[in-house]
Formats: sequence, C-alpha cells, structure tokens
Amino acid sequence: MRMPSFAAAGIAVVCLASGLSGCSVFSSEEPADLQVYTGRHYGSEQVFEEFTESTGVTIEMLEGDDAEMLERLKTEGDDSPADVYMTVGAGPLWSAADQGLLAPVASPTLDKAVPGRYRDSEGRWFGLVRRARTVVYNPDAVDPSEFDARDTYAGLTDRKWKGRLCMRDLSGAYTTSLVASLIDLHGYDRTLAMVQGWMANDVEIMGNDVLLLEAVDAGTCEVAITNHYYLAREKAEHPDFNVELHWASQKGAGVHENVSGAGVVSTSDNKDDARKLLEWLATDGQDDMLEGNHEFPANPEVPADEEAAAFGDFKPMDVDARAYAELNADAVRLLAEAGYQ
Repeated sequence: MRMPSFAAAGIAVVCLASGLSGCSVFSSEEPADLQVYTGRHYGSEQVFEEFTESTGVTIEMLEGDDAEMLERLKTEGDDSPADVYMTVGAGPLWSAADQGLLAPVASPTLDKAVPGRYRDSEGRWFGLVRRARTVVYNPDAVDPSEFDARDTYAGLTDRKWKGRLCMRDLSGAYTTSLVASLIDLHGYDRTLAMVQGWMANDVEIMGNDVLLLEAVDAGTCEVAITNHYYLAREKAEHPDFNVELHWASQKGAGVHENVSGAGVVSTSDNKDDARKLLEWLATDGQDDMLEGNHEFPANPEVPADEEAAAFGDFKPMDVDARAYAELNADAVRLLAEAGYQ
C-alpha cells in the first residue's frame, strides 16, 4: 500500500510511518514515477532532483536507516510501493538480494560503469560510491613510519600506541563493518585478540567521526580510524586542520572499503525507470552523488573530487558484501566480548 503523499503548491511530501524518521520533498503535482527507499542521507534530495530534471522521471523518497528500510520491504512484501532500495553499506544490499527482495538487472551500461568488485554477480545491486575507513593522525605527534605497513589495523595493538588512540563507538555500521571484514580476513579469534589489544591500549571511544577528528586535531589523542571523507570535509572547510590521512595496510590486504549502492526492488511495477535511475547514478549522476561529500566514485571513468583526490591512490581491501552481512552478528558479539562500547 502506497505511503501517504500530499500535494501543495506543486510539492509532493512523503513522510515515513511511526518509528522511522524524516520527510522529503520533491516538485510534483502528480504521483511520482518512482518510490525510493533509502538509508542514504548525503544530499539525496539534490541528486534525485537532478535526475528528474535530466530525465523527467519523478521520485518520492522514503528515508530511514538501512535496516529499517530492509525490514519495511520484507514486511510489505508484494504490496510494497518501493521501486529502488538504496543503502549506505553493501551488507544490507547483499541481505536484500539474498532474501529475494531485489530483481536482477540486465544493463550493459551498469556492467561497464561499475567494476565487478563493487556489484552483485547476478546484477541485483550495484555500488555507486565508495568510502575508505583508514587511519588518521596528528603530524605533530606521529611519524607515519610508525604505522605497520602490512597490517595497520592490527599494528595499533602495539604498546607504543597506549594512551594515543581514539575510535568510533558502535552507533552506525562503520565499526561493525570494519570488524566483520577483519573477521573474514583473519578469523574470529585473531580479530578478537586485535580488538582486545586496542582496548588494552586505553583507546578512547567517541560518538562520531567528527569528534574523532577534532580530538586528533586538538591533540587529545594522536591516532584514530575514520572514514576518509570526514577528513576531506574538514580540510575543505579548514585548510589548517592539523590531521593527516594514512592509507592502512598498503603492503598487506589494503584499506577497508565499503560502498553505498542500490538495487531494483523485485516487486516494482516500474522496473524500467528504476533501471534508468541506477544507470544515471552510475554515469552522468556520479558527480552529483559525490558533490559536497568527498566519497570516491565507483565508476573508474569518473575522477574523485579535489579534496578526496588529494589523499592519493590506495590499495583497497576486497569488498565482500556477503561477509559484511553474514558476519555482522559475529562482529557485534566480538566487540561485546572485547568490552568495546
């Protein structure tokens, strides 16, 4: 059953039901052509407005977090009005596809624009933009040669880092996705020892990446693990911001990477326009996806913006959406066992 939509002065307003947050507005006097369920909140309204201007296809957007939107799709079943499911991370996309909620899309445009490492092998979802979670440091206190080049994340267990670390809490999926990828790479026991090693170094846990960066800039701590684009934002706004980025594990498995992406909902009655939206987001719309947020494009033909490009090239860890989804519960359990809060 379609969610309520109200037209006033040419604006369609779509609000989420109780328990979910947010309303979104789009210029339209008629019911929208596409319903997008999205956990992504980085300038999505502007991106979809640009798509509508480019194609004439109108969009209504329902916002929640990835898990809320996935649960909504499952609950609505065949009655869901959703045409596209968009997420912040790859794990929920894998889960949606695994549960039959996303339809295979045959698109030479998407196959060309999105490398195989960033999309489902059966065409049920496609990564659109990338983020890297790596080490940042205060250059007045840390020489980057101090970092373990083979396994930088594990290297932070070294006692030389005692009292020098701060890390993100468990809000959001950033920490659990990183730990899930480490479990996939190293196994549960070795990853548990790693996280216990961080804790033994008196790591200070903070509520978000911005607080981490501000703490490193102020010298409250000297090293943190954050998403690259948070630092790019700070550098863009404050050129004298005293924090530098170090690409982790470049002589080993590489930097932990995740993708924000989308898929066509299997029960959609407008799969053609839904496919067109994905194709546009992966090609002409890449700059709009990146604008102001400094993520990396999934499309290798699209350059990163100036702030992200300034960090230089890096070797990424393989994106394993299955592991991010299936090992998420193990990651949560491991973090609790290690006393990480």
